Amino acid sequence: MYFIALATDYDGTLAHDGIVSRKTLAALERFKKSGRKLVLVTGRELPDLKRVFPEIGLFDKVVAENGALIYTPASEEERVISPSPDPKFVARLKKQGVKPLSVGRSIVATWEPHQATVLEIIKKMGLELEIIFNKGAVMILPSGINKATGLAAALQDLRLSPHNVVGIGDAENDHAFLKACGCSVAVDNAIAAVKTTANLVTRGARGKGVEELVDRLIKRDHDILPRRHDGIALGAAGGDDIYLSPKDTVLIAGSSGIGKSTLATALTERFVEGGFQFCIFDPEGDYDGLEGAVRLGDGSSAPTKAQVLDLIEKADSNVVINGLALRVNERPDFFADLLPGLGSFRRRTARPHWLVIDEAHHLLPKRRDDTRAVLSLELPGTVLITVHPEAISTDALRLVTAIIALGPKAKDVIKVFCSETDIDPPKDMASPKGERVLFWRPRKRKKIAKVKVIEPRQSLKRHSRKYAEGQLDEAGSFYFHGPDDAMNLRAHNLMIFAQIAEGIDDKTWEFHLRAGDYSKWFRNQIRDKDLARETAEAENDKKLSAEESRKRVLDAVRRRYTAPATAPED
Repeated sequence: MYFIALATDYDGTLAHDGIVSRKTLAALERFKKSGRKLVLVTGRELPDLKRVFPEIGLFDKVVAENGALIYTPASEEERVISPSPDPKFVARLKKQGVKPLSVGRSIVATWEPHQATVLEIIKKMGLELEIIFNKGAVMILPSGINKATGLAAALQDLRLSPHNVVGIGDAENDHAFLKACGCSVAVDNAIAAVKTTANLVTRGARGKGVEELVDRLIKRDHDILPRRHDGIALGAAGGDDIYLSPKDTVLIAGSSGIGKSTLATALTERFVEGGFQFCIFDPEGDYDGLEGAVRLGDGSSAPTKAQVLDLIEKADSNVVINGLALRVNERPDFFADLLPGLGSFRRRTARPHWLVIDEAHHLLPKRRDDTRAVLSLELPGTVLITVHPEAISTDALRLVTAIIALGPKAKDVIKVFCSETDIDPPKDMASPKGERVLFWRPRKRKKIAKVKVIEPRQSLKRHSRKYAEGQLDEAGSFYFHGPDDAMNLRAHNLMIFAQIAEGIDDKTWEFHLRAGDYSKWFRNQIRDKDLARETAEAENDKKLSAEESRKRVLDAVRRRYTAPATAPED
């Protein structure tokens, strides 16, 4: 499910002449049985609503008084989120003959044509109040209080995102909350302005329109809107914008160092802009310092399942799960332990909207026998990033709906994917040129597009924590052995490298320096060309003493990797 809740107006939408039909009530019950939530959003005062609608207990939350009052039927708790009416204001209205006049916990309501009198009194008293219209009704509320603010408060209680809510209404005062929903719907009897701005208009009026909407949502809510409506812009191809949808499972693949993490970073920026919650599984420490996200774990301590699930409960919290402290063979078990709980949470709330799984071949490896059990039937809103698509579980690959292939071997990525999933590869593939990538939707079998992808605004220190604090394997480590092989000191990360370098004798230091071993390691294993270049300059400067060259190299390392995260980059 993507749309977890239905937020509906009452009069003119759910109800006809104040009454909800049996068929409409049955549709609401079907909706609840599907595991979804119901929110009633109305201008009515609560006592009046309870009188005309005894089935109010069907709803998980009620937003009454046009957004001023939140009511929970299950507990009968009432929460007013705006000030009470000023008694002097009410007295002035009565004195000026404004009637009928209704006074609620926060709302003051009357009918046209009294709006002119109301506005005049507001101005004379200097009150910060707003007038909201509803098909002839005139509602007066504190400034900034409307159905949208009330719905936001109700969704916060339910721990739901407005992206996962369908709103349906008919009148002027419904504009605000419909606009705040992930999908806005107007019933057929709605005023023209509401129909114009809604994403969908039902064929049926009032309750029949609600019944129609419920049936569509239960049948296949993912298909109710086009992909680009809630989509994330990937880039452009041939003048057309390319979007990724929260219902997509995306594979980003290409050779090492080709820009996969950079693209993922750009996508997270779009997630933040759109108000989408995301969670990144970051085995290598690529996303340290990512804007708009909280990091769990570091090079010395692994995050726990409880920490992750607790943090994502908050709809405005984005999470980076740093797995540097986990050994490569521990990562699949950690992920397998976490994914069921995360999947259960997503089924209840549709959050996080996006999961980004970097080094996916580590977390969903083909060699695991229980991957099928770990995976849910779908992985919507998931981005799998890898250098080795052939090493990812075939069950996971078969869920992919969009492929982004980068670099000179982009064609090979698509060929490997097709081979692993038994899909015929597309014809006339050509490698992308310049900054473009190959984009293909294997299920739709459309022609491959060459996309100019978006660029991130922020620059991450790629793999900085992995190389600074993590544990490189034996082949990737640096070994100080000296001119006579008298020692064999292993540096499995840059922090250990710096510690050993400071303690070894000058003869050993200069042996590796003059052989160019340091720049070679930085270039080939750390994959930092700038650090390698700066180190090579020290290696080639014969005028430098051992102490001077050591200081220059270690200063370059610390400046890039082991300095605090707030330190400026070169």
